Amino acid sequence: MKNSHPVAQFPSLPAPARGSSESCRATGQPRNRATHALILTLCLLAAAAACRREQRQLRRSAPASTRTGGIVRNAELQPGQPWPEVTVRNVSEEKAYDVNEGQRLYRAYNCNGCHANGGGGIGPPLMDDYWIYGSHPENIHDVILEGRPNGMPSFAGKLPDYQVWEITAYVRSMSGLVPKNTAPARTDHMQTKISEQSKKEEQ
Repeated sequence: MKNSHPVAQFPSLPAPARGSSESCRATGQPRNRATHALILTLCLLAAAAACRREQRQLRRSAPASTRTGGIVRNAELQPGQPWPEVTVRNVSEEKAYDVNEGQRLYRAYNCNGCHANGGGGIGPPLMDDYWIYGSHPENIHDVILEGRPNGMPSFAGKLPDYQVWEITAYVRSMSGLVPKNTAPARTDHMQTKISEQSKKEEQ
């Protein structure tokens, strides 16, 4: 018995030409190679960047000392109109610890080799009221940094700036120019008697 239902017939698709697939492969290969080369290059760059060692600054030096930047007057004589008085506040003079540190640094940097313990020697004394280059903090600060003729060396760039201000505070304390509650005491070796801490045990 024959099937009476009609059978649907679809048009057959033409078979692809043999050369077309080969042409697609031929045109796709250069693109794939370029992509692979680009990926490989990026991976190599990322690996090289990851292998670079981290640079760490373990020891950071204190900032070098610089000038105060203000107008430092060494004498009252000047041409023209009077200049306004410019003073610099040294906060180290308000801290007893800083002034004591200045006393320690004064000996550590051999300032007493020329100025003795304030009474002077090769260098001028620091305990009287006569100051060659001025008694203001900025005057003393700049003398330490820049030096002066006939023996005073320059310490610019050799000492941290905070140490220069501490030494400045101690130098001014020798003439009583800092508050009494921050002025340091006389060191043990300059006392009129031996300190109890240095006294030997009696037999």
